[in-house]
Amino acid sequence: MKEIHITQIIDSVKQLCISSNYYLGEDLRNSLEDARKKESWPIAKNILDNIVINSDIAKNESMPICQDTGMTCVFVELGQDVHITGGLLEDAINEGVRRGYDEGFLRKSVVEDPIMRVNTKDNTPAVIYYEIVSGDKMKITVAPKGFGSENMSAIKMLKPSDGIDGVKEFVLETVRKAGPNPCPPIVVGVGIGGTFDKAANLAKKALIRNINESNCNNYYADLEKELLEKINELGIGPQGFGGKTTALGVNVEVYPTHIAGLPVAVNINCHATRHADIEL
Repeated sequence: MKEIHITQIIDSVKQLCISSNYYLGEDLRNSLEDARKKESWPIAKNILDNIVINSDIAKNESMPICQDTGMTCVFVELGQDVHITGGLLEDAINEGVRRGYDEGFLRKSVVEDPIMRVNTKDNTPAVIYYEIVSGDKMKITVAPKGFGSENMSAIKMLKPSDGIDGVKEFVLETVRKAGPNPCPPIVVGVGIGGTFDKAANLAKKALIRNINESNCNNYYADLEKELLEKINELGIGPQGFGGKTTALGVNVEVYPTHIAGLPVAVNINCHATRHADIEL
């Protein structure tokens, strides 16, 4: 049995909160560079230039990529042979978020009650997803979620008879309706299957996968490519000013579902798609 003390978790989450907000992933940066070379529309090309410049400034000056430093989503893969010592795991994660947003000078955007709207002033609580896995390791992924893109996400309970065509139509409809609001170019996470809540979880989890890594199932890998192509044909373009680059990537995750259902969720991220992870 491996023991991990909460102080290690607190410090790890703190650092992940800061690094995920300061540094753009290499997969996204390379994708932006490629998109910039392919764009023929001057306005779109200029916007992509500025996005890359902005990410370089954030990295070099150690400051947030975007002023909306998000609500902190944390994915925990906990090996069943790990024992957490020194306190509660959830308390440790929230303390790490609290310190990270304070020490990293990150905007605190969480309100205590969705109706009363009083700010918690430390960006807690985080939204935490737990998964028990085999082994004696613990993987923590921090994914700050800005709400310009989160607000454009959607879920729909399709009928089985709607099939794959219904799935494609819903994904495209969601992106079309989102338009410029999620600050394109975007990354699109799609969850198919499970239940109402499981589909949404799958869509969000899809967004922490490297956009250069296709779904391991060839059928869904092909679906990702097709959706990306069709989304970019919408012509929304960078920041909604038109162009070839509406999305940088589409990641699809699936799960078994009921014979009477076909849940589909679409979770949208802006070009930053912030996430960072560590294995303890």
